[in-house]
Amino acid sequence: MNGDIKLLDQKCTGCAACYNVCPKNAITMQYDKDKFKYPVIDSTKCINCHLCKKVCPIDKNDLFNEEDQKVFGGYNKDVEILKQSTSGGAFSAIVDTFCDENYVIFGVVSNGIYSYHDFIIDKNELSKFRQSKYVQSDVGDSYKKAKEFLKQGKKVLFSGTPCQIAGLKSFLNKEYNNLLLVEVICEGVPSPLYAEKYSSYICNKKKKDLDNLEYRFKDTKKWDFEVMKFNFKDGTSYKLDRWFNPFWNIWLKHLMSRPSCYECQFARKERVADITLGDLWGVHLYCPDLYNKNRGASVIFVNTEKGLNVIKNSDKYLYYRELDIYDAIRYQGPLRTHIKDNPDKIEFMNDLHNMEYEELIKKWYTKPSFKLLYSKYVWGNRQKMFVYNLTHKKKGE
Repeated sequence: MNGDIKLLDQKCTGCAACYNVCPKNAITMQYDKDKFKYPVIDSTKCINCHLCKKVCPIDKNDLFNEEDQKVFGGYNKDVEILKQSTSGGAFSAIVDTFCDENYVIFGVVSNGIYSYHDFIIDKNELSKFRQSKYVQSDVGDSYKKAKEFLKQGKKVLFSGTPCQIAGLKSFLNKEYNNLLLVEVICEGVPSPLYAEKYSSYICNKKKKDLDNLEYRFKDTKKWDFEVMKFNFKDGTSYKLDRWFNPFWNIWLKHLMSRPSCYECQFARKERVADITLGDLWGVHLYCPDLYNKNRGASVIFVNTEKGLNVIKNSDKYLYYRELDIYDAIRYQGPLRTHIKDNPDKIEFMNDLHNMEYEELIKKWYTKPSFKLLYSKYVWGNRQKMFVYNLTHKKKGE
């Protein structure tokens, strides 16, 4: 059979396990029209070993942990690390605890438009992996590299989205005591096309060149405002709160996510990773003592004994306490089910390809209501927490 075979099954997450396992390098990861990567097989190199099919993590229920889960909420004790982190800096605390010697850390590097997996051997360089990335990372050959380090006896901490962690676990096909898997709670990955078009629009409007894009800039104490910050090469920047930002409005309508995200098999209570990290949403409602003056708080789901041991030994770096797991899951949609299909997504993606950005936003962006803005700026979480702290201070609690 001649020519390339394109594997465009909508269940494909682009985890790249098949790319990493192929013994003849017959598979490449190539962009589709929406800039999502899919495996493509060069049939002239393929030897029909079927390892690519065997390693695919889709429909593999044995990848999920069966141990009892625990959940914690907390934040990093180091104020500077907390400032640099998207939420509560729990990832940095986990790294400092697990990576004591002879270690390698895999994470994602991003400029906001393009993201890729890389590794470091010095945790003082961890800042390159901080901040949330809303563009799916290019895994490359990170799974193969991680396996080599594990064979050498090094401690390996590998972080990524749930489908990437499942891809690595399936690729390794065995348990390693020196491996810690850390995943982020994921609500679907948006098309990179939007980020490209949005950033180009902002750069043209400001007449400046973009250096990088921060999706979740805290702007001192505005963690839950999810401020987006465009950093320009001349040292200046442009910031936009979540409720005035078309990106958040459109993405959360699930108009531009990867097809597999709409039926994600990893969006469930049972997890593949040792530790699952995310923002402590709902903190002001069920654990207000962890609100941390809106400087960021993390939710930490511990799915294995290995993960629990790391958290129990993290006291030097992490302030935390245990939470009720059902309270926590209530505010974590991706731990209950995958995102809902939006029947308008095909029309939106077609418009994304063909419309100018201003025209696109005029059609698809819903401006915030007065009621919403009042609930966020006039009587929002910060104001409610101020009253809570004042009341409890008077009570001597």
